[in-house]
Amino acid sequence: MSNLFLAISSIYIFILIGYSAKYFFKEKIDEHSFNLLSVYFLQVFLTFWGLLKRPIDSELLMTPIIYLLIVSIVLILTFFLAHSLFTDAKERSIASIAALIGNTGNLGVPLGIAIFGEESIPFTTLINLMNIFIVYTFGIYFYSRGHFEIKESLKNIFKLPVLWFAMLAIYFNLAEISLPTEIMRVLEMGAYASIVLQLIILGMYLHSVKLHNLNLRLTLHVQIIKFLVLPAFAFFILELTSLTPMVKGIIFIELFMPLAVTNVNLSSLYGCRPQEVTAQIFISSLLFLGGSFFALYIIKLF
Repeated sequence: MSNLFLAISSIYIFILIGYSAKYFFKEKIDEHSFNLLSVYFLQVFLTFWGLLKRPIDSELLMTPIIYLLIVSIVLILTFFLAHSLFTDAKERSIASIAALIGNTGNLGVPLGIAIFGEESIPFTTLINLMNIFIVYTFGIYFYSRGHFEIKESLKNIFKLPVLWFAMLAIYFNLAEISLPTEIMRVLEMGAYASIVLQLIILGMYLHSVKLHNLNLRLTLHVQIIKFLVLPAFAFFILELTSLTPMVKGIIFIELFMPLAVTNVNLSSLYGCRPQEVTAQIFISSLLFLGGSFFALYIIKLF
């Protein structure tokens, strides 16, 4: 357990680097540009390399499906809770979806490596792809408060190069096409560059967040769903499956991730209280720093 604590604590170094860089250089560093570099280039290396690291089997394919199942069921709960607890339409939207869009990309993949090793990469990669699907369907629906074009949303998913390279990697894997060792090394270099950059971007973003008038009621709702209700329900569902303890642990820790920056992007796009959503992300990131060690204890129970 102490080794796992050390592993998690160590990856915070890169988050601190990002925070410090933004603190000292301010507007000279643009986290949006780094994010574009990560999403459209380096994450391609990570996805392609990760999906070639092990043969695709039923357990690997079931992982994102179970992740989606857990999120979908909890979404039904948050939807009815939001309508009973909040009268404002925008607050209802935030209360319904914010806690369910986690940071499976910037933090989930590197944390999976820190806890479970490189064996986790194919699983965390597919979970991240499923999370992208959740963002462009449920996320857009709720943040737009029902003004939702599913055709346009799905088109946005297919604009992401990471999806196409994921499908290519799955084809290579199923067809048992092996790449030369030299190419795999280059892919590995790009993958780890992506992981480090994602953590640095997270640190830069945390420095940029400014807390304004905090909606205490909404904050309590979102954080309780994120760190109590969702993990408890996930543990219950995962215990009913026949997945290996490592895969159960991966799904659990990915569901435990703090809120993703994507929440702010969507809330800003649709005018759904972006400042309040930003506050929720910042608070969830702080709570995660301590809560992650509790999550490790839960993982040991699988």
